[in-house]
Amino acid sequence: MTRAQPRSESDQQFEERITALLDNPSYADHPLRLALAELLERSKAQQQRLERIIKISDRYQSLFHEHVFDLSRRYDRQVRSLTRNVRQVDQHLEAMEQRNDALQLSATHDILTGVPNRRLISERCRAEDARTTRYGSTYSLALIDVDNFKRINDSYGHTTGDQVLVELAAVLKSCVREFDLCARWGGEEFLALFVDTGLETAEIIAQRILDMVRHLRVKAGSEELSLTVSIGVAQHAPSELYTNTFARADQALYEAKHSGRDCYKTSAPPPVASA
Repeated sequence: MTRAQPRSESDQQFEERITALLDNPSYADHPLRLALAELLERSKAQQQRLERIIKISDRYQSLFHEHVFDLSRRYDRQVRSLTRNVRQVDQHLEAMEQRNDALQLSATHDILTGVPNRRLISERCRAEDARTTRYGSTYSLALIDVDNFKRINDSYGHTTGDQVLVELAAVLKSCVREFDLCARWGGEEFLALFVDTGLETAEIIAQRILDMVRHLRVKAGSEELSLTVSIGVAQHAPSELYTNTFARADQALYEAKHSGRDCYKTSAPPPVASA
């Protein structure tokens, strides 16, 4: 910022010398006295104008700096406000994404056990129907039901019953292969889809499920509950809808239940009618 500079010592001395000459009576009649006096007055007036200009310049510079500082503060406030708004928008979008993920998960997975639900496995079965029709492959379904589940609920309460389903679902997930799908069909029933799998391999998986469930122990207060399941297995038949395959698996499950439980029964594809 420009500041009015004090007059130098030489300027003041020069002015004092001129003033002294003008005040000296011996130069009162000198022909240059009036011109020198006028020159001194003009010099003083010019110095005063310069000082006023410098003061005005200082005021403008001060106002300019205040204006720039005010703009800077307002800019900083706006940046902070914008940053807060962006952060809030990001949080809102993240929350929306989490809600959408939760809605998507709840639409396709069982809330209690975390495994796929009936809707998702039904879609997969319809897709397998289309794939087997196109490529001539096959698949098998295994309908799994907890033996004496009502007795568990009645004797130990629904909380224990829920825990049985949760732990059973974990065992079933560990028994099926990575490309298979195991879902909660409803109540204490689970449905497993074995992709590209005939009845012989499906039986091996069903036996593995039976063995793993027999070793499962579920805490019920101070007790440990042992479980068994019954399984109905059916292989998909050419041109058959999954609902028909499921119906045959359900009939096989009924036979397993009436054969003493803790076992599996199978339903082979019906023979293709000859032309």
